[in-house]
Amino acid sequence: MSRNRRLILSPPSLVWSLLSDGHRYGEWVSGTQQIITVDPQWPEVGARLGVRVGAGPLTLDDTCVVRICEPERRLELEAKAEPFGAARIAMNLIPWGEHTLFLLEWHPLRGPGTRMHGLPVDYIVSIRNGMMLTKFARIAVSEQHRNAADVPSGAFGR
Repeated sequence: MSRNRRLILSPPSLVWSLLSDGHRYGEWVSGTQQIITVDPQWPEVGARLGVRVGAGPLTLDDTCVVRICEPERRLELEAKAEPFGAARIAMNLIPWGEHTLFLLEWHPLRGPGTRMHGLPVDYIVSIRNGMMLTKFARIAVSEQHRNAADVPSGAFGR
């Protein structure tokens, strides 16, 4: 299993708004070339997100299915990439003052990944997931600054 965590300098509501927009996963999920489909009910349990992943001309279509959804707290996905099997991706959001501690766990459920599971694979996945959280954090902070700039001056009272 790979575990990563990142303190994101944005509130859980903003972090959740990014997670609950399936069309934006390509902005922060490493290896995503294209978002193919997003079920209208995303991120409700059972909703699917179709993505094309890969590098250069080597691509693979992947489907992520929501298994657990607790708005503004927890989102768990099953990523299916045949013939490579499936993995569990768990994202937990913990309020940390006015910020968010984002915990990300990944582990293989079935397929070849379960046999390769261990230190070398987990280390590579951990590096990838750390890069994803860094991208995600930058997007969240940028969104927060953009939202703050949209508030008219004097809106906070006198």
